[in-house]
Amino acid sequence: MSRLAFLSLLLSLCAPAADKRLITAEDLYSFTWVADPQISPDGSQVAYTQVRVNAKKDGYDTSLFLVSSAGGPPRPLTNGPQDSAPRWSPDGKRLAFLRASTGTPTQPPQIFILPINGGEAVQLTNLPKGAAAPVWSPDGKQIAFTSTTLPEDLGMKDDEKSDVRVINRAVYRFNGAGYTDFDRPAHIWTVPVPVPLDAPQKAAQLTSGRFPESDLQWAPNAARIYFTSNRDLEPYYQPDGAALYSVDLATRAIAPVAQLEGAISNIAIDPSGARAAFVAALRGKPIRSHSQSDLWVAPLAGGPPRNLTAAFDNDINSTPGGDQAPPRAASSSKPIWTPDSRFLFLNAAEQGRSNLKRFDTQSGVIDHLTSGNHSVFAWSASANASTLALAISTPTNIGDIYLLDVSSRKLTRLTHSNAALSENVKLSEPEMIWYPSFDGRKIQAWVQFPPDRDPSKKYPLILNIHGGPHAAYGYTFDHEFQWMAAKGYAVLYPNPRGSTSYGQDFANIIQYRYPGDDYLDLMAGVDELIRRGWADPARLAITGGSGGGVLTNWAIGHTTRFQAAVSQRSIADWRDFWYTADFALFQPTWFRAAPWQDEADFKARSPITYIDKVKTPSMFIEGEADLRTPPAAGGEQMFRALKFLKVPTVLVRFPGESHELSRSGKPTHRVERLQHILRWFDLYVLGQGTDLYDVR
Repeated sequence: MSRLAFLSLLLSLCAPAADKRLITAEDLYSFTWVADPQISPDGSQVAYTQVRVNAKKDGYDTSLFLVSSAGGPPRPLTNGPQDSAPRWSPDGKRLAFLRASTGTPTQPPQIFILPINGGEAVQLTNLPKGAAAPVWSPDGKQIAFTSTTLPEDLGMKDDEKSDVRVINRAVYRFNGAGYTDFDRPAHIWTVPVPVPLDAPQKAAQLTSGRFPESDLQWAPNAARIYFTSNRDLEPYYQPDGAALYSVDLATRAIAPVAQLEGAISNIAIDPSGARAAFVAALRGKPIRSHSQSDLWVAPLAGGPPRNLTAAFDNDINSTPGGDQAPPRAASSSKPIWTPDSRFLFLNAAEQGRSNLKRFDTQSGVIDHLTSGNHSVFAWSASANASTLALAISTPTNIGDIYLLDVSSRKLTRLTHSNAALSENVKLSEPEMIWYPSFDGRKIQAWVQFPPDRDPSKKYPLILNIHGGPHAAYGYTFDHEFQWMAAKGYAVLYPNPRGSTSYGQDFANIIQYRYPGDDYLDLMAGVDELIRRGWADPARLAITGGSGGGVLTNWAIGHTTRFQAAVSQRSIADWRDFWYTADFALFQPTWFRAAPWQDEADFKARSPITYIDKVKTPSMFIEGEADLRTPPAAGGEQMFRALKFLKVPTVLVRFPGESHELSRSGKPTHRVERLQHILRWFDLYVLGQGTDLYDVR
C-alpha cells in the first residue's frame, strides 16, 4: 500500500456514516483476521499471521505480514497460502515460520527461515510427517520443535500398515482432528540453523517413547528443554493432567519438574533459569465441574509450586467467546517474564472483558497493563519486556494489532485490517445490562439492537445462548449478533450462572444442576427486556450452540413462549452423549456416576425426556463430522421425535463440518448456517413466508 493510499484509508475511517449499509451474512467472505502477533526483540516491528477467505477453494489462506511499531501500512512478508507461526531469532535478523504445501497431495508443514532484511525463505526441515511449534534456542543456532515422524518414516524400515483400527482406549478421537494415532506421539526434535542457510538440515530426535510432548521452552543456557506431558496411558481414570518435565540435551534424560492435581500448560522459563511460570487449574476436592485457571510459579531445582492468583477470583489466560476468532493460525500466548525475573504479564477474563495484567511474584500485587471493554486474545513482548504487541477485538472490530508501552500503559493501534468494513458498514455497540434472576443473583448480558434503533419501538427478540457451559460472552466481535440486529431483531446474549469470568463459585454452581437454574437466568433476561419495553413478547426466538443448544432443547420442553427455536450441535440425551462423545466423562464433573448407575439423573436432565411438551417450531443444525456433540445424540433425536409429534421441524446437516462449524467451518457453510437460522425465525416469528422447508 502506498503512502497516498494509506492516507486515503485513514480519511475514509473518519467518513460520515450516512451512506453506510447494513452488514450481511456474505460479508464474512471479505473479513480479515489477525493472529499470533510476534514483536521483534528490539520492539521495532511486529510480525503476524493474516487470515483471509479463499473463495475458490472455500477455505482460508494464511500469510505473514510485518508492521512497524512506529506506524505505517503493514507489508506482506510471504504470499502464503499456508504460512503461519512466525518466530523471531534472538538477534532479530530472521524469522522462522511454518509452511504447509497445498499441492496434490498436500504435504505437512515444514519450518522455513526468512531473512528479515531481504531474500527468499529457505526450507529448514524436511521430515515426512512435518514439524510443529518451532522455538529458537537462546543463542539462535538451533530450533526445537515437535514432530510425529517415526524412524521407519525416514527409510529405516518399510512396513505396510493396515487401515483397520484396533481401539483399546476410551478416548481415541477428537473433534476436528479425527482419530488419534497412538503409535505416533509428538516428540521433541532439534535442528541446526546455519548462516547462511541454503538447504534443509538434518534434524535430530531428542525424545522418544509412548507419550507425546508439547509446549517447548529452552533453558536460558540451552542445556535443557522444558515441556509438558501427560505420562499416563489412560488419563481419564485420574483427575490429574499434564505435568512439567525437562530433557537434558546432552544425555537425553527426562526429569520431572512440577506436578499438580490439574493440567499444567503455557509454560515460561524466567531469564535467570531458576523458575517456571505456568497456567494450571486445580481440580478441587471434591472434584468440580469447572476449575478456575491460575498463574503458578515453580522452582526448577525442586520444591512445591506457588499459586500467585489464589486470591484472584477470576479466570487467568481466558477470553470471552465469539464467532470471529482467527479460523486458522491462532496460537496460545504464554506468560511473559520481565528481565529481572520479578514480574509476569498475562491476561485475565473479568465480567466479559479480557485484559493484560502485571503480577508481582514477590508481593503478589496485581495491576492492569490494559483496561477497557475489549478482548486481548494474543500477545508477545520485546526482549526487554518494555513493549508488547497485542491482538485485540471489540464488539465492532474483528481484531487488530496494537502496541503497548508498558511504562506509560499507552495503547497504539498499528493495523486497520477491516477498514473497508468500518468504512462501508453500519456496526453498532451492544448495550450492556445487569438484571436480577429468580434468586436475586445478578446476571450480566448484552443487547445488540438494530443500527439506528428507535427507542420507542419493541423489537422481535432472539435469545442467543453460549456454549460451554463454562464459557462467556463479552466484549468481542460477533458477526452473528451484528447481522441478526441488521435484519431487524434485538439480540439478547447473557452470561447465566455457569459462565466464566465471574468467579469460581458462579461458574461451578451449576454442577449436577445443568441444565436447570441457568435456564431460569435466561428466562429472567427475556422478562427484563420485555419489562423495559425493548422486546415484543409476541415475537420471541431462541437459539444456541453446543451447551447453548442443550439449553435451547431444554427451554422448548419447559416453555411455549418462543415462536421459533434453532438448536445447534446440541445434546438431547445425556446417556447417548456419555457413550459417544470424543471425551470421556469418567470423572464426577458433570454427573456423579455412569448412566447405568444413576439413570434417574441422566433422564431428568436430558431434554429428550420432555419432548412431548414441545410445541415450538424447531430447526436443528448439525455438523456431520461433529465428534464433540454427535448428531445422533442431539439434533437427530429431537428432529425425529418432533416429526412423530407433527410439530414443525427441520434438520439441517452440514457435510464434513465438525463442532467448529460456526467458528472455523467452510466459509460457505458458515454463511449458509446464518441464513438458515434467520429464515426460520423470519418464517415463524415475523410471518415472512418461504417454502424452503416444506415437505415436497
